[in-house]
Amino acid sequence: MPPAQAQDADTPLQSIWTFNWRGDNRAAAETRFGLSARECFGMTEIGLALYTPSEASHRAGSQSCGVPLPFREAEIRDADGYTLPAGQVGELWVRGDGIAQAYWNKPDANAATFVDGWFATGDLFVQDEAGWFTIVGRKKDMIRRSSENISAREVEAVLQELGGIQEAAVLPVPDDHRGEEAKAYIILVDGMTPENLPPETIAAHCRTRLAPFKIPRFIAYAPELPRTPGRKIAKHKIIAATPDLRAGAYDLTAGAWLDHPARTGTVPS
Repeated sequence: MPPAQAQDADTPLQSIWTFNWRGDNRAAAETRFGLSARECFGMTEIGLALYTPSEASHRAGSQSCGVPLPFREAEIRDADGYTLPAGQVGELWVRGDGIAQAYWNKPDANAATFVDGWFATGDLFVQDEAGWFTIVGRKKDMIRRSSENISAREVEAVLQELGGIQEAAVLPVPDDHRGEEAKAYIILVDGMTPENLPPETIAAHCRTRLAPFKIPRFIAYAPELPRTPGRKIAKHKIIAATPDLRAGAYDLTAGAWLDHPARTGTVPS
């Protein structure tokens, strides 16, 4: 956020809804601007689907995206389209007013995404016993290491909890033994260097928050990463432009930098 100003709280704005903010940023925004900041979830095709009411202060900072908005229904479904009970991870399906009817000239995508009035989001969620929805990851953004699935989003969230890390992107690296290994690209905050925050420090933080198989094996630093028009990190561009995702990274298993004298990964712009 930009530097604080004396008049920051002098605003008629009372509530904002956020997505994927770090917990400290949410709390800081509430204090600084004198408003309530709550998590939500939406997409271009459906608008806002889930939200945390301003009055639900007990859920603030819980990482839950909330409950369906009025005129929205939401369900968690398995790969065959069957509704799952609370506590099980599956794909979020949404229906209600104001949802797109189809994609233009994409019959295959339409058949898989628009089903009997429902929209299959492609995002993995879990619903708790109280009916609140929490995002787990993107179906297409899972890393398959041996027989276990790793949610890139989960690992990225843990990395971004560590002071000194501005943003992180976790990608799959092909591996002959495990099938895939995880690699983390790290963007440091201004003034920080890899020497200030070395790979082993990052790994030590991950060990306190993640199961051992979820800890990224490869770590690389980058000043910036390619972006989509919506400013999301364009992981597909990184993969397409990088013949060997291991090159330039620190390998925690080997305890060494791989095939690169500098401590910064080469990332396409």
